[in-house]
Formats: sequence, structure tokens, C-alpha cells
Amino acid sequence: MSEPTNGDMGRSGRSRQVVRPWVGLSLLLTGVTLLVSGCSGGASTLAEGLPPAPGISHEGQKLVTDHGRQGAQVLASGGQAAPYNYGPALIADGGGYRAWWCSQLPGAGADGDDILSAAGPALDKPFGPAQPVFSGTGTGFDAMHTCDPSVIKVRGSYYLYYTGAAADHDHINGIGVASSTDGVSWTRLADSKPILTSSREVNRANTYGAGQPSVVYRDGWFYLLFTDTAGKAAGWDGAGQFVVRAKDPAFRQNFQAWGDKGFTDADPAKASRSRMVVNAFSADLMWVDALDAWAIAHETAEGTTVGFWSVDFQRRPFQDVLIPGQWKEGPGLVRRADGHAPASLTDPCGRVPLDVVRATVLGAAPTDLRWFGIDVVGAKGCLDDKRAAAVLDGLAMPSADRTIDLIASGTRMRVERRSVALALGNGLLGAPVDAVAGLSRGGNLKAGALAVRAPDRPVGIVLEDGHLYVVGDPQVAELNSSGIREVTQHEWDSYPRGTDLTRR
Repeated sequence: MSEPTNGDMGRSGRSRQVVRPWVGLSLLLTGVTLLVSGCSGGASTLAEGLPPAPGISHEGQKLVTDHGRQGAQVLASGGQAAPYNYGPALIADGGGYRAWWCSQLPGAGADGDDILSAAGPALDKPFGPAQPVFSGTGTGFDAMHTCDPSVIKVRGSYYLYYTGAAADHDHINGIGVASSTDGVSWTRLADSKPILTSSREVNRANTYGAGQPSVVYRDGWFYLLFTDTAGKAAGWDGAGQFVVRAKDPAFRQNFQAWGDKGFTDADPAKASRSRMVVNAFSADLMWVDALDAWAIAHETAEGTTVGFWSVDFQRRPFQDVLIPGQWKEGPGLVRRADGHAPASLTDPCGRVPLDVVRATVLGAAPTDLRWFGIDVVGAKGCLDDKRAAAVLDGLAMPSADRTIDLIASGTRMRVERRSVALALGNGLLGAPVDAVAGLSRGGNLKAGALAVRAPDRPVGIVLEDGHLYVVGDPQVAELNSSGIREVTQHEWDSYPRGTDLTRR
């Protein structure tokens, strides 16, 4: 929100004008000092004391929390060559965790913000070395800056949503998307054009535009939470989070914008920002199956505030939860690969882990990404079969006949080998959960079952019922002692389809 300042040096050593989050303009609002920030010219912190978004019911049940925690070390960094590290996105993936965040590394790409990535087995110890995975290309809307990543994985494909800017000027930020098979090498989608730009409905002093995306995949819809400082319903300072959704990752099919009448059909280029869900910058979105509610995390004076919304964003079913501790720039929720809340491996039906990573030091720039967390307890996540199927999706657990039950798309898949269940799932529980008794029985994945693959088709395993169950990763077939037979596309397509077992 501050005016562009002179003297910020780019990687090439030449001076450039740019609005940075660390060029903080302290604003006073109802006696509270606010840091206003953003990516390459924007804003990213909610001030405590701002009024709630209008038109949303704020009644809510108080949640009980326990097991507050935080990491003792910096979780991820670009190293000494990276002057800042902030705006993280984290997912549980491959039996560990992966992170993407905004930084800047010499030689990584265009002279601007880069997106780095690193991975690790746990949140309480530093991740492995960081590598640049996405940068400006020198042309297009994101020629110079790519920042504020949000990453999800759907049906084996990773999708990276990011803020892009062509140069260090006002009103140019837009939201782009890229896809990947490994989370490292990315291909821009939507013809390398932004999928969402500022509505420019209101001219404000904060000219950041549209950015800071957070995306979740739920029930066939891609939901996008984002900032638009020129949106009609944004605050005087440009604060405000808006929501759109679509059936495809590029937000072109069945595009709908959320407003006074809920979600309604709209033109992505003309959709009004008529209603915001929370008065904040740099927020992160997550669907919590155990609470049957959306969670939106944003920074306030004492730490990260997590608020909860009904599925239609019309009600606040629970009171806010605070994850206290040091912070300097916005939170990244630790999410499942599809953007849902990870399940607790000790009490998946009753306990919800809420973990965030945020920048904790403001030197020349926000940096030192650290982990903080707390658990919500007393959730009623398995009251009925539908809720239980959603909460337990992707979890494996022992079954009565010494095999493993894997919960997948509302069914109990029987898996003969533990290693295969672990490769397909998000974790192994120590004991069965009573709630799975009401779920229908799925296929029986026996060791040595036939695996097939075709050009432009993933690996699938053919079970006794004759159906093809897509597993995606060839390693799953190897762990199952299933030799992969190469077939034609026609033969692959001719198999009746079973449950998609691509890692949840």
C-alpha cells in the first residue's frame, strides 16, 4: 500500500521502483498499527480491529483447542543468496511435505520474484535444499514477477496458482496458473494469460490489483480465494478476500462468482467483486471435512486467526481460532494435496490439526519461514457415512483379515500389501475406525494383479472384478509385484473404470 520507492535493487544490480511488503506503510486504525504488504507491489496482512465482512452471519460454536506447537528452526529458505522468503504454500504429499514460496535467486529467471520449492519428511526439522521452479519469462503479464504460490494436486496433476506482474508498475498484477506432473517442471496454462485480473471497479490509493490466490478442489469444483484491491466491496485500503469457482483448473468452465446471491454464473473478465468473505490481505483457504466448513487463515495482532465458513460462505458456524506466535508476513496452511485439511492419525473423526508456516523475521525483507500449529478437538467428523467417507478419504487402516483397508471415494478398498496402501494413501492408522463399517466395499487389490499402461494414459491395475483402477505412479505397480503391460489406448479405454486410486 505504500507508494513505489526508489533504490530497491533488482538482481541485475539496477535500481527499480517497486512496492514491496517490507516497505511497510504503518497505518493506524482504531488504535492498532497495521503492516500493509504484498507481492511485488501489494498488500498482505489483515489488521486486527477491521470490521467483519458485511452480510455474513457471525453466530458460531466455540471450538476447543489443544496441543499448541511450533518449530525451533527455520523450515525452508533460499539460502544466503535469497534476500526474502515469504508467502508459502504447503501440502502433505508422498509421505512427507512439500513447500513452494516467494523469493528471489540470482540467475533463476527474469529480474524479479521467483517461486522456490523444497521438501521434507516432517514439519519440525528443516526441509531439504531449495530450488527455483518458476520465474518470469520476460514476456506476458508475468514477465518479471511470479509470487504468492498456491499449489494443489488433482488426479495426479499439480496446479500452481500465482500472482504475476509484467513490471514494477501499478495495476498490472493478475493471477496465473501452471500445471506439472512432478511439482518442479511447470507448463503455463490458459495460453500463458491471466485467469483473473483486477475488476478495476473502484480507484483506490492501493493499486496492487488482483493476486494472492488460494485454491481448493472440492466436489468437482476449483475454488479460488483472492485479493482485489480495486474490487467494489474491498475496504478503503483495498483489503478484502473474494471467491470464485469453476469446473476446470483454468477457471473457464462453469465460472461462478460469489456475491449477494451466493454463487452465480459470471464472465471471468467482468465478474463484480460485490461481496467479500473476510476483510483481509494474503489469506489462505482450506476445506475442513471434519467440521464440514471452510477455514480461512490470515494474520492478526497475536498470530494467525483461522475463521470458519459454511459451504456456501453464508454462515460462521464456529468462532475463530488463534494460532499464536511470531509473524511478519502471511500464513500458508499445511493442507492435503487437494487443499483439504489433513486428517489426524490419532483421532481422525474428532481432532483437526491446524498448522501454518509464516515468515517470522523482518530484516531487509520478510524471511525465516517457521512452523506453528494447534489442534481443534471435539469435532464430530464421523456422525454419518457421508461425512466419515470425506474425513477418512485417503487413510489406510488395519482390517480384520490382516490386510489393509484404504478409504477411497466413499468405499473401502481391500489392499493386500501394507507398502502399497501407504503408497496410495495419506497415512496409516494404528487401529480400525468404527465409522468405516457403513461404507460400501470396493475392489480387492491383490499382490501381482495385472497393471497396464498406454500412450497418454496412466498406470492402472486390473482387479478381479475386471475394472481398471488408476494408480498413476509406476512405483505402486512395482510395490505390488504387478508387471506393467503396455497396451494401446483403445484397449486401455475399453476397461470399465473402477475407483481412481491416484494418491489422494
